[in-house]
Amino acid sequence: PKGIDSGTPAASVGTAIAINVLLLGLFAVQHTIMARPAFKAVWTRWVPWHVERTTFVLLTTAILAFMAWQWSPLPASVWQIENPLMAALLAGISLAGWGIVLASTFLTDHFELFGLKQPVSYALGRPLEHPAFKERLFYKWVRHPLMLGFLIAFWATPTMSQGHLLFAIVTTAYVLLAIQIEERTLVYLHGEQYRDFIYVKDVVDANIRAYESKAPSGAYNVCTGRKTDFNGVIASLNATLGTNLQPE
Repeated sequence: PKGIDSGTPAASVGTAIAINVLLLGLFAVQHTIMARPAFKAVWTRWVPWHVERTTFVLLTTAILAFMAWQWSPLPASVWQIENPLMAALLAGISLAGWGIVLASTFLTDHFELFGLKQPVSYALGRPLEHPAFKERLFYKWVRHPLMLGFLIAFWATPTMSQGHLLFAIVTTAYVLLAIQIEERTLVYLHGEQYRDFIYVKDVVDANIRAYESKAPSGAYNVCTGRKTDFNGVIASLNATLGTNLQPE
């Protein structure tokens, strides 16, 4: 198998950095654009809806394979942990990160994420049911556990080469950017459930203030008591204004 530090080095460090950043950029552009609802709306005019996600996963896999093939190694060491116990600990933390990634896919819908559920549902003549967001396990403590798992896996290593460090830095920057973009998509897909999840801290803050307040004890309303999801607000605006706004 090919590792991040195996292969023939480029003519210079600058050339290797340029090649590797371009490869990572190719992945980022494809992964960002094809995952957006606006792109999917156009893409599915030519690609059947039940293979849209499958096509996305296949293209992502092809880009990852191309990246592994063309990656220019920078094997010079940045750090090397010599202590066997510490090295084993870091390797274990990295494996735990990959475990968090895998578990997080099943906390949402593993088979839909990888484009397997859609064509099977279509072949069986069943309607595709999107999973409702549930605040389970890692999602009780972390907003994006899948992203966190990747970062742990990339950074926790007993041997950090220059090429590995470049990969970790660029992917971390992309993850931080992708999270901001994904937030809007999650609201679009899970307008009611996820919007409530985002603002649950306001309820916690209200309870803390009530506890610290010297006001007379009693029942105090923190919210309206009526559920209004974000997508419903957009639909009401469109109906009132005669527009066709799309959630972002």
